Amino acid sequence: MQRLVLGSGEAATDVAEVARDAPGEMRVLSADPDHVEALREAGVNATLAEPTEPSGYPATADLVVVADTDGERAVAAATAARRAFPDAVLVAVPPVAASPAVCERLAATTDRVADCWKAVTDRIRDVTRTDRGRRLRHLLATLRAVPEPLAVVTHDNPDPDAIAAALALVTLAERVGVEAEACYAGRIAHQENRALVNLLELELRDVAGVDVAAEYGTVALVDHAVPGVNDSLASSVAPSVVVDHHPPGEGVDAAFTDVRPKMGATATMLTEYVETMGIDLDTNVATALLYGIWVDTRDFVRGATEADFDAAATLLEWADPELLDRVESPSVAGSVFGVLAAAIDNRVRDGEIVTSCVGELPDRDTLPQAAEKLLSLSGVSVAVVYGYTDGTVYVSARARGTDVDLGETLRDAFGAVGSAGGHADMAGAQLDLGILEESDDPRRLRTVLEEVVSDRLFETLSRTTRPQTFGIDWSHPAADGR
Repeated sequence: MQRLVLGSGEAATDVAEVARDAPGEMRVLSADPDHVEALREAGVNATLAEPTEPSGYPATADLVVVADTDGERAVAAATAARRAFPDAVLVAVPPVAASPAVCERLAATTDRVADCWKAVTDRIRDVTRTDRGRRLRHLLATLRAVPEPLAVVTHDNPDPDAIAAALALVTLAERVGVEAEACYAGRIAHQENRALVNLLELELRDVAGVDVAAEYGTVALVDHAVPGVNDSLASSVAPSVVVDHHPPGEGVDAAFTDVRPKMGATATMLTEYVETMGIDLDTNVATALLYGIWVDTRDFVRGATEADFDAAATLLEWADPELLDRVESPSVAGSVFGVLAAAIDNRVRDGEIVTSCVGELPDRDTLPQAAEKLLSLSGVSVAVVYGYTDGTVYVSARARGTDVDLGETLRDAFGAVGSAGGHADMAGAQLDLGILEESDDPRRLRTVLEEVVSDRLFETLSRTTRPQTFGIDWSHPAADGR
């Protein structure tokens, strides 16, 4: 490729140095003797010539970059270059503080105007005058003031969104000189979640059984908002930072709080911080963030916002698509198919609602997969799947095309006997199995669970939802449609 740079000044020097080692030939024409001498000393092919005079141009050029300190001369050089090389790609770098008129004339003549100074001023405006800039400044100020080390804690049994958000917040903390560590409790059991952590070699600490308040200076929460609710922390822990996209079930108290339920993923919010700060992400963290957004928005079709698409576009610059493909296609354990089969076989359908008790769980992370599978049944708008393991009953719910708010419904149904919450179309709950665990008859235990979970669920729906919403006789839930 034949490259030609027309002009003088720092921008012309930067362009020449970047393009110097690319295949093909490059030549710089500058009217400034000192500029030419400096370029030659740097090993650049530079000629003292007027950039606006075609007589000094080479015979051919595939790419022409006009970068001069004088706006009028830049316009004249661009006009001359376009006439001399009508088929070349012509790019202009406007001088500092170029007038709008000069920029408009350059845009009319060239294929692209690369206004690096505008990019700088836009970045400054983003950081100083926008909501995202104000949030970033508040976050960084909070991080700089926290006692170290900082534990960035996900909810128990973290999903890709929580894992990625924790790692990104650790990155931001470390950039301002704060020692931080991504922490979780429970299991990373879902096959895709395990693949995410293993293939990307992500560093997280399992703090189950650890006194986090004693070992760390302070705590940040990501992808959940309340200590002691779906995490291993004591309820008395006071977090310094909370970043979450779920509707909070109760008051959130922290020095920095960013809770935006309209966002499709917490990873989107962390990507926004990174982009506004103007830092480059580690490839593995960027890939994890992109996957977190992809999973939480269900391929960008469930609750995805413009911000989620923008964040994904930003992350594509750093993410590794091959690694992402490997994460999305992991090997699947036989236990996953067992839970899916149980969910299908044990389903109870009433109108547009289907529930299923899968009994004892070999892997609680299979519940959301089972709920998604049941939601794909024709005519189903709400799917609720539940099972038990290690003394806890886990409930996973999914909805589509309905006015039911699952997060609120599960909080109303199970909040008094456990913990529950989530989004309108995606929610979960955890209940203490308690005395029922002592039963030595799995069939009896499953029957009791069906009565407890299903009865509470249908009772709550009957109070909060118009009966005609689903065309159901709420007084007599049926067990047909198996």
